[in-house]
Amino acid sequence: MDESRVVSAGAAVVDVTPGPGLMMCGYAARTEPATGTHDPLTARALVVDDTAVVVADVLGLHEESCARIRARSGFGDRLVVVATHTHGGPMPMPGRGGGDADPAFLQQLEDGCLEALRWAIEARRPARLRTGNGENPGIAFNRRAADGPIDPSVPVLRVDGLDGAPIAVMFAHGCHPVVLGAGNRLYTADFPHYARQVVEAAVPRAVALFLPGCSGDVSTGHSAESSISTETPPDRTYAEAERLGRRLAESVLGAALSPLRGAVGVKSAAVELRLVQQEQDLDALAQQWRGMAETAVAPAWATLYRHWADWAMTTAREPLTPWRGRVTAFDWGGLKLAFLPGEIFAATALRVRAGLPTAPLPFVVSLADGVPGYIPAREAYPEGGYEVAEAHRYYGLPGAFAPGSAETLADAAIRCCLEGGGR
Repeated sequence: MDESRVVSAGAAVVDVTPGPGLMMCGYAARTEPATGTHDPLTARALVVDDTAVVVADVLGLHEESCARIRARSGFGDRLVVVATHTHGGPMPMPGRGGGDADPAFLQQLEDGCLEALRWAIEARRPARLRTGNGENPGIAFNRRAADGPIDPSVPVLRVDGLDGAPIAVMFAHGCHPVVLGAGNRLYTADFPHYARQVVEAAVPRAVALFLPGCSGDVSTGHSAESSISTETPPDRTYAEAERLGRRLAESVLGAALSPLRGAVGVKSAAVELRLVQQEQDLDALAQQWRGMAETAVAPAWATLYRHWADWAMTTAREPLTPWRGRVTAFDWGGLKLAFLPGEIFAATALRVRAGLPTAPLPFVVSLADGVPGYIPAREAYPEGGYEVAEAHRYYGLPGAFAPGSAETLADAAIRCCLEGGGR
C-alpha cells in the first residue's frame, strides 16, 4: 500500500520563443542577430499545493522581473522563478549581459511564465510525489581546474496522479548549458531540450522540467577558446548537445524513486551581498581597453574590450551599493529544494548539501529569483579569472561580489531548509 502523502499538483509548458531578428546573448563573439529557431524556448511550471516553481529557457532573469512575476502570480514568496541559463536565446535582463533586453520579448517572457503557471494551476489534481538520485551522467567538468569540484548528483522528482498518470518529472544537474557556441544563431535550450524530450517520450503526458544545479565553474568540457570564436568545433554541435542530453535523461530515467510522506512548506530569507571594486584609475583603464579593442585580432576580444571601456566610464562610477536578493527553500514532503540567485560554483552546492540531511537527496538550484552575476566560492578568489575578477563588468555591476558572498547564500539556504518544514 502506498502511504505517501497526497498533494494537489499540476504542470504546464508554454512556448516563449520570439521571432528571428533579436540579438542573442551569452557570447561576446556573436554580434549578429538570431536567424531562426532550432527548438522552442519554453516556460515550464510545476505547482505543488500552495507552492510553485517556474523555469524559463533564458540566460537569466533580473530580480525585478522575478518580483513582477511573483506579484502578478498571487503566490508571492511561495513562487520561485528560475532560468535554465541557455546561451541560445535573446537577452532577457535589462542592463546585463553586455546588452539590453527587447521590451516586447521581456513582456512575452514574463507573460509566458505566468501563463504556464495558470495552466499548471488549472491542471491540478490529487497526486503523489516520489524522489531519487540518478547516476552521474559524466557530462560535467570543472572549467577552472581539471581537478576542481563538480556536483555529480542528479536529483529527480516524479509527480503522478492517484490513478498513476504522470504529471511531471523534474530533475537538476550542475552543468552550463553551453554546448552550442557563438557560431550558433538559432534559438535553442541546448542540451536540456534533448534531456526533456527523451524524458517526455519515456513518460508520456508528463511535463519535464530541467533545473540548473550550481554550474558557475562547470561546463561540458569544451575549450575556453572556442567560446570566443564563431567557428563550430565538433564538440559544440547540435549532435553533441543531443548526445549529452540523452545521457542526462538516461540518468533521470534510471533513478530509483521512493515515496515522499511529509507535508509541504516554504521558507524565504532576504540576503544582502557586498560589492568590491579592485580596478584602479578607471580613466587609464578605459583608455587602455579602447586601445586594445583597436588592435585586437579576434572580433570577440574587440567587443569585450569596448564593453569594458564603456563600463569603466559609466557603471564603474556608480556607488558600491550592496546587492539585495533572496534565498528560498521548499519542503515537498520531506524533500528539500534550495534555490539560490546568481551563477553559483559547485563548491557552494557541496557546502549546502553538507549542511542538510543526505536523504532524500536535496535539490540545490542556482539562477533562481535573479541572476546578478557570478558569486564564486571563497576559495576561488586567490586564483582570479573571468568569473572572479571580470564578469561583473559584463553583468553591469560596479564591482564584483565580495569574498564570502557565496557562503552567505549557502548558510541562508541551509537555515531556510532546516526551518521551512512542511505544514
